[in-house]
Amino acid sequence: MAALLALLCRGAPSLRAARLPLAAATTTTTALPPLRRPSAPLGSPRPLSFSAAELVRAAPGPLQPYLRLMRLHQPAGTWLLYLPCTWSIGLAAEPGCLPDWHMLSLFGVGAVLMRGAGCTINDMWDRDYDKKVARTASRPLAAGDISTFQSLVFLGGQLSLALCVLLCLNYYSIILGAASLSLVITYPLMKRVTYWPQLVLGLTFNWGALLGWSAIKGSCEWSVCLPLYFAGVMWTLVYDTIYAHQDKKDDIIIGVKSTALQFKEDTKRWLSGFSLAMLLSLCVAGMNCHQTFPYYSAVAAVGAHLAHQIYTLDIDKPEDCWKKFASNRTVGVLLFTGIVLGNLWKQKDSKNVEEPLENR
Repeated sequence: MAALLALLCRGAPSLRAARLPLAAATTTTTALPPLRRPSAPLGSPRPLSFSAAELVRAAPGPLQPYLRLMRLHQPAGTWLLYLPCTWSIGLAAEPGCLPDWHMLSLFGVGAVLMRGAGCTINDMWDRDYDKKVARTASRPLAAGDISTFQSLVFLGGQLSLALCVLLCLNYYSIILGAASLSLVITYPLMKRVTYWPQLVLGLTFNWGALLGWSAIKGSCEWSVCLPLYFAGVMWTLVYDTIYAHQDKKDDIIIGVKSTALQFKEDTKRWLSGFSLAMLLSLCVAGMNCHQTFPYYSAVAAVGAHLAHQIYTLDIDKPEDCWKKFASNRTVGVLLFTGIVLGNLWKQKDSKNVEEPLENR
């Protein structure tokens, strides 16, 4: 392990000296009332922060390019990869029981590793494109902070650790999980050949909707897993189309395709259709695994959240697109909460059914 770290760090230039200031440093200075302590002088220790971005900044300098390469400072994508896994694990739990916390933790580690591996592959394919886009020009490969060879070694380490996680599952799940690797590798190429790379991303990012169930049950119950998987794909088409509108001007210049460029001013109509398909698929999955009132309440809340996203979206403002994209973590958490509460509700329903039988 020490040799691997030495190889990764060797020759990696230091990060750019200019860094974004902390939010606390950007606040305006106002007159302090009497008896209040004056603000800390310049050069005093920064206040503790546990945000992902601050943790990356606090890491040793030679490691920071690798942490940024795997987007550890931007955890929104990791959440969007992880949440479909939690849905599937939650739906597979026994009636009246909480989800398997060991499996949730295992999939959490896997999501961090596989999202990092996917970002590394993406940046290796796109390093020349990234140099031409303002938002991506500072990525480690595009900026020259690390070499292609170093990123390849780092990718091998991430995939090796992800394989260790996968080997903790049953044989069915190992084969099923390995089958997704082709999607992970080829997705970054899709923006060169089709206006629907977001669809391929959806097929990739929601594989956990299949894998979570099989990890608990030993195989997939397709009447539940396929509607859940389809719902996740539709969800990805919603949030990643919104995300793609951030870069549409640059994409036109460099010749990259996306659903944002395909839909143009009809984007909200398409997003509404995808959202409706997602909600219907979630209802089908819920009916096929006998979900209860809290689940359908959560599905309704998800629908309301998506409707608000789409109605208030301004596709011509990149900052608004990012805000709407990042808010989709709330969508996933709402649904997971509904799944857990709906599964606990099943215990109450079963008692209500058993009592009349005992009184006969």
